[in-house]
This record gives sequence, structure tokens and C-alpha cells, in this order.
Amino acid sequence: MTRLTSLIRLLAIGTLLVLAMPAVATASDDALHSVESWFSIDEKSLDHWLPSRPDAADDQRILLRRKVGAAGPVQRVMVIYPRKSTAYDVAMSTMLHDFSNRPLNTEILAVNFAVNPQRGASLIAQARRDGYALIYAMGSETVEWLYQDHRDIGIPVVTICAKDPVQLGQMPDYEHGSGNNFAFTSLNVLLDVQIGYLRELKPKLRNVAILVDDKNTSAVTTQARPIAEALQRQGIQVSEVAVTEPAQAKDQLAALVPAAVEQMRRTDPGLDQSVFWVTGATSVFAEIATINAHSGAVPVLAVVPEVVQAGRDSAVLSIGVSFESNAQLAALYGADILAGKSRPATMKVGVVSPPDIAINFLRAREIGLKIPFSFFEAATFIFDASGRPVRIRGQTVSERPGG
Repeated sequence: MTRLTSLIRLLAIGTLLVLAMPAVATASDDALHSVESWFSIDEKSLDHWLPSRPDAADDQRILLRRKVGAAGPVQRVMVIYPRKSTAYDVAMSTMLHDFSNRPLNTEILAVNFAVNPQRGASLIAQARRDGYALIYAMGSETVEWLYQDHRDIGIPVVTICAKDPVQLGQMPDYEHGSGNNFAFTSLNVLLDVQIGYLRELKPKLRNVAILVDDKNTSAVTTQARPIAEALQRQGIQVSEVAVTEPAQAKDQLAALVPAAVEQMRRTDPGLDQSVFWVTGATSVFAEIATINAHSGAVPVLAVVPEVVQAGRDSAVLSIGVSFESNAQLAALYGADILAGKSRPATMKVGVVSPPDIAINFLRAREIGLKIPFSFFEAATFIFDASGRPVRIRGQTVSERPGG
């Protein structure tokens, strides 16, 4: 009788757990839905993290707790967003994957300060009051605000998905730490490395048209201006293709890109020694299809590897740092700080090396661009002559049966 009673109780508990699962899933879905205007993570993240709303009245914050906890006291981490961006979605998902594989008992609060210093100040006050162990500054806008107004908050800060701090004047060089509570990572490839690859691709390069959003200060300061000045010193003609209204980027690029092609023809009639250079401004690289439609046979290169993707709506080549690679480095920096292995003040600028190379051979074939074999060997992402992925994150993509 005792065994039967125990069995019945176990069955009852199992039934309750099964019945509760849809409710948990629904709560998680509702939490994510409530913040979808600025926050999104990939489905794989939900294997390890449970999202919830810590404040039902505030749709600008979401809490993520590990489904399987780790030993030790909970360490609170705050990730401060400035706005919605697909780049931030990738960075956050990558960081969650990384943290789920580490023996750190963390809970992560993602918040959107909406580039509002007053709201940001209240979040910093909360982080101090509630004993947060680490803050991630997501994106260049957040880093600029935090570094300018809250440099000495007493809480370690790691930058993620942000442009180069040396070019922005936030760090003096790449060899020393900040001397304060900031640990910097960079989305940029070192300038001499970028130019080296560009020269290998086009040894007799004559023209470079740099596509940028002139309202994106970080992209102008760390990507467009430095490479323009360096190339001009080498006698290369540089023109700026600048979007002035991000909301009208598609229409502006449709006019600006063909005008840039005609300007290139003056010194390079066959367009054999000319390239477009797409910076990491979202309003620009989101319009890659428009750029391709008007660039003709001129190769469209990007500093953002994610702009090289399957199919025709892709840059032909990228030498840069992927959002994923930068986030992995930022996760490592944060984990070392939480584990007490490193102090932000002494951590050098985190630079991804070698860079991520991405190639789309469909686009290369269509415009007649020859890709050096050394690029192919080192590429992190490769799409074949049909535009299908064959190497992703350095791993060969297996062909599906019947594919």
C-alpha cells in the first residue's frame, strides 16, 4: 500500500510539472514580447536562461536568470542598451551563450536607457544600491555617455559592440589599461591591418568611396575618417558617400552610389581599381541591396562581416570584427572580472586578431572579382558561387541530404 501511494504521488507531481511547463513558457514569451521594441535574443539562449519582467510597469527592462544555477552567491550584471539594434541582439545572445558555459552564478538585467542621461543616472543609482558586480555598456552611444558622466561609479564596466576607444579618445593607446573602472573592447580592426588586406586585394587601387551615415559619430570618427586620411596619404582618391537622413537612407543611396561610380570612372574607366567601403553604420549597411543595385562592377566591401550573407543581398567581402567575435571577447573580459582574475583598470583594449574575413563568391563571380587564396584560407565565413553558406564561424557547413 505504501509503494502504491508513493507511486501515485510521483505520478501526480509529474503531471503537475508537465502542466506547469506551458505556463512557464508563456510567461517567458510574454516577457520577451513586452520588450521586443528594443530587445531580442535567439531561441537557443532560452535553453539556458529564463526571462522575466522585474517590473510589470516598466517595459524597458528584462531580467534573465540561469535555468541551472552555479555554485556561490548570485552576481548581478546590468547590460545598458541605448536603443534597438540587430547588432545588439547578436551581441547579447552571444554573451548569454558564453556565460551559460561558465561556472558563474549570474543573473542579468538588460535595461534600455534610451540615450536619456536622467534615466541612465537612475539606473546607475540602482546598480550601486543593489550591489551589481558588473555593468556592460552596449554600443558606442552608451559607452560615450557612461565614460563621460559616470567614469568613477565604483562598478566595473566592460564595453561591448562599441567602436574603437583609441580612435574615440577614450583610451590613449592599446598597450595600457584605463586606470579606472572601464575595460574596453573594440569592434574595429587596426587601421594598418585593414589597409594591408585592401592593398593585397587591389595592389593598384585608385578609388575608394566610403559609405557612412554622417550622424553616426562613432563610425565617422573610427572608421570613415581614419581610413580616408591613411589612403589619401598613399595617393588614393577617396570620396565620401554620406547619408544625411538615416530614415531616408534607401533613397539617398540610390542617388549617391551611381554618382560615386561616375566619379570613379574619371580616373579608372574600367572600374578595375575602385571599391566601395561600407562602414559600420546600421542605416547604411542595412541597405546593402540598394548599394549593390547601383554599384555595377565595383566591389562592395564592408567592415562588418555580418553584411556578407547568403544570396545576392550581400557585400562581396568583409575584413572586420563580427558582432559575435567582439561579444565573445567582452564576455571573457566580464567573466575574468567577476571571477576576480582581472581588474578593469589594468586590462588592455580588447582587439580581435586576426580579423574576421567573410566572402560571398556569388557576388564575386557576378562582378568578376578575384579573391586572393590567402583570404579564402583565413575566412571565417564563406558563401559559395550559389550564395549558400559553406563555412560559418570557421566551421564547414555539412551539405544536407537532398540539398
